[in-house]
Amino acid sequence: MSYDRPLGLPIVDAMTPPVLVLPGSVTRDEVRGLSDDVRALLHGSGARVVVCDLAGLGPPGLAAVDLLARLQLAARRAGGRIRLRDPDPALRALLDLVGLRFEVEGEVEEREPPLRVEEAVEPGDAAV
Repeated sequence: MSYDRPLGLPIVDAMTPPVLVLPGSVTRDEVRGLSDDVRALLHGSGARVVVCDLAGLGPPGLAAVDLLARLQLAARRAGGRIRLRDPDPALRALLDLVGLRFEVEGEVEEREPPLRVEEAVEPGDAAV
């Protein structure tokens, strides 16, 4: 039994993760609502990732670290995770300082080599 293959690329449903835009300053009371929003986005879209847009978050501080840690915890409990979009370099340094690792949009994951990078081998190197 044979059949003709359709022309062109196969149809693939691309899934764009939902985006949660974080406001400039978040009070302690608003954190619970944002955590609920993350859970709702994960359950409502069926996605495994929620992108948190940090462009308007404001100056980095421990309040921002606390907010992101709580959002990540809410996402993990819902079976997903968050990805950061446009984090301030100072916020990234602060997150590293406290030991929190987040996936950042547009950044190559640690376990994947960057594209177009070739490792040079010198003559006489031992085979691994």
